[in-house]
Amino acid sequence: MTNALPLPDFAHERVEAVTGRRSGLFIAVALHSSVLGSALGGARLWTYPHWSDALGDALRLSAAMTLKNAAAGLDAGGGKSVIGLPEGTMLDADRRRAAFLDLGDAVESLGGLYRTAEDVGSTTEDMLVVSERTAHVVGLPDAVGGSGEPAGPTSLGVYASLVATLERATGSGDVNGRRITVAGLGQVGGRLAARLATEGAVLTVTDVNPAKRALAAELGAVWVEPGEVHLVPADVFVPAGIGGVLTDDVIDALDARAVCGPANNPLADRSGADRLAARGVLYAPDFVVNAGGVIYLDLVAKRLGSRDEIMGRVAGIGDTLRRVFDEAESRGVTPLAAAEGLAAERLRVGAASDALV
Repeated sequence: MTNALPLPDFAHERVEAVTGRRSGLFIAVALHSSVLGSALGGARLWTYPHWSDALGDALRLSAAMTLKNAAAGLDAGGGKSVIGLPEGTMLDADRRRAAFLDLGDAVESLGGLYRTAEDVGSTTEDMLVVSERTAHVVGLPDAVGGSGEPAGPTSLGVYASLVATLERATGSGDVNGRRITVAGLGQVGGRLAARLATEGAVLTVTDVNPAKRALAAELGAVWVEPGEVHLVPADVFVPAGIGGVLTDDVIDALDARAVCGPANNPLADRSGADRLAARGVLYAPDFVVNAGGVIYLDLVAKRLGSRDEIMGRVAGIGDTLRRVFDEAESRGVTPLAAAEGLAAERLRVGAASDALV
C-alpha cells in the first residue's frame, strides 16, 4: 500500500548512494526538499537485512523530516542519511571512524543543501569525525563549542505535547495521577519518564533492553514486557522506541485514550490514523511531537536567539499541537491529516517564493 503524503510535487531532489571508500559500508544521503532552506536531518547507523532496506529508510525518513521541519516553522528542508550495517556486523573504533569520514564526504558532495546531525546509532562524537570532511554538520559536542546532545530539547517538546494531548483527551493537562505508558526508555523516553515520575504520573514502562528494568525500579514504575505494553489501561500511550509499532492488531487492542510519543513513524501504515480515530483514540502526529531536537539544532546553529529563547520555542510545540487538534476538529479530519496540511501549506508558500526569485 502506498502512503501518499499531501506534499506538492512529492519527490526527492537528490539521493546519493555510495560504498564508503574507507569503511566499505553502504551510505545513503537523501535530500527530500530544500524548498524552505538547507535540509536538516540526522545520520542513522543501523543494521539492515539488505542495502535496499537502508536506502528505503533514508528515503522514508528524509520525507518525514520535510514534514517535521515545515510543521515546526523552521526555514529548513528535509533530509536524512543512513549508514547501513550488514547483519552481524560489529564496528571496531577504526572502522566506525572510517564510516563517519565516508559520511562526511557524502554530505559534502551535496554542497550545503543538506546538514547532518546525530541520530539513532550515532553520537555527537561521531559528528565531530564528520566535521573533519564537511562543515555541513550540526550538534557537535559541548566540549568543542557545539550544541551537544539534542535529546533534552526533544524530551521537552514531547512533554509539552503530552500536556496538550492530555488537555484535549481528558480536559486537564495535569500529569499528576494520570496513567501514562512509556514504551522505550532511551535518551528521550528515559528523560520523559523521569520527569513524569517526579510529577506524580502513574507510570508503566518497557524497553527491548531488559537492563532498563533498573530505571523502572528507580522511578517506581511498573515494568511490562514489550509485546504486552499496549494492553495496559492508560490515559496516554507514549511510543518512544522503534517505528512501526502501531500495527492494525496493536491499534485494535490498544487500551489508551491517546497516543503521543517521540518515536519516528510509529504508525505501521498511514491508515492507522483513521483506525485510531474510529476507536476514539486521539493521535498526536509524531513529526510535530518530536521536533524539539531539530528546532534546537537548527536555531543554535544559526544563532537565532539565546538558549532560553530557543528552549521557549521548543516548548511552543505544545501550542503547535493544539493548533493541529483545533484544525482537525474544525475540518473533520484526523490530526495526522491536519498536521500534514500545515506542513504542506508552508511548503506551498516556500515553493511560490522560490519561483519569484
